[in-house]
Amino acid sequence: MSKYPRVFRVRQTFHAPRVEDIDTEVKAELAKLNLSDKIQPGESVAISAGSRGIANIHLVIRGIVQHLQSIGAEPFIVPAMGSHGGGTAEGQRGIIEKYGITEEFCGCPIKASMETVIVCTSEEGIPVHFDKHAYGADHVVVCGRVKPHTNFHGDIESGLMKMMLIGLGKHEGAKIYHRAISDYSFGQIVRSIAKEVLSQCGVVAGVAIIENAYDETGKIEAVAPENFESREKELLALSKEWMPKLPFDHAQILAIDGIGKDISGSGMDTNIIGRKFNDHKAAEHEFPKIKKIIVRGLTPATKGNATGIGMSEFCKTSVVNEIDVNATRINCITGNHLTAAMTPLHYESDAEILDVCMVSSGLATPPEISMMWINNTLEIGEVEVSESYWDEAQSREDLEILTEIRDLPIDDDGQMLNMTDSDWYSGSA
Repeated sequence: MSKYPRVFRVRQTFHAPRVEDIDTEVKAELAKLNLSDKIQPGESVAISAGSRGIANIHLVIRGIVQHLQSIGAEPFIVPAMGSHGGGTAEGQRGIIEKYGITEEFCGCPIKASMETVIVCTSEEGIPVHFDKHAYGADHVVVCGRVKPHTNFHGDIESGLMKMMLIGLGKHEGAKIYHRAISDYSFGQIVRSIAKEVLSQCGVVAGVAIIENAYDETGKIEAVAPENFESREKELLALSKEWMPKLPFDHAQILAIDGIGKDISGSGMDTNIIGRKFNDHKAAEHEFPKIKKIIVRGLTPATKGNATGIGMSEFCKTSVVNEIDVNATRINCITGNHLTAAMTPLHYESDAEILDVCMVSSGLATPPEISMMWINNTLEIGEVEVSESYWDEAQSREDLEILTEIRDLPIDDDGQMLNMTDSDWYSGSA
């Protein structure tokens, strides 16, 4: 009998609407708003560009730029994020450029700064921060993905409204708003601050993006400022409907090859791993219910920012050695999620981690242990799962079995391959 759970690969089938021509869709949507009635030739327009790894974001931003240029406006791009990129203008510019959002590709300037203007004070007495370049523009177009937030729950979560606060509020705004959320609800703060931004900061349009379950662009919609709140509620419901999930609701072990800020604001999406409300245990009505999470690496794009590492029980020592402690702490302190920066138990090899996991999983033998293994929480169309799921997988119409059951790929040093390694996985059953 194998010392570790044997595994096989499944492919999930999700409902997946997809936008085929990003450029045409962006321009067609913006045309519906008749922005030439509000924007005069020669006027400047700031466009927000966030830090998430949104599919085709460079094409979306370029489409916005080109539409604005077609009506005679002079657009420029503003990196819109709180403490990401180490909380520096250079770091934040570097993040969006990694996504292909460059001056050359988009055809307009990028203006990066951590400076903000305090435009007013909210009803709760909170100073309202706004990026200085965006505030100095004649108009602002807010662009962002609408999706469930990793920490907050409500009818408004991540999207255009949050982008006006945390993104365009930069580090100073993000810090004060996250502190305020400790005293008030997320819903109250996002509505209160957004109301002030909409009335005083020249927001002329929003471009909302929804991704399908395969991390592809599923929908692009231009939204008039007066409809941000009402339409975002509807788009959030649609995003939740389209959101992927792991193939099984319970597992003793979940191994993740990579976490990072390009994957999720929390490094690994809490909506996928079932830890939105608690760091180490799913809430009563929350799924999946995962007992132990193993983090095997950080993504290159996260540049050492290991936000979310504290939600795992185990990680490899190589992950700890790669952590940019300062960037991670800044991000977690800004987001008021201090435990997300804490270091889990770590070991040099995967085998050592699995040995501890299995001992702490009760009396189950390797064939009985329930384990799932993913590349990251954005890419869960294909998942490696343990043989304990074999019978159920054969009966599920939404699952395609891609391989036979085989041993985990662990070498003599106790190190596993990555699940995407083509030398191990052939993709044929």
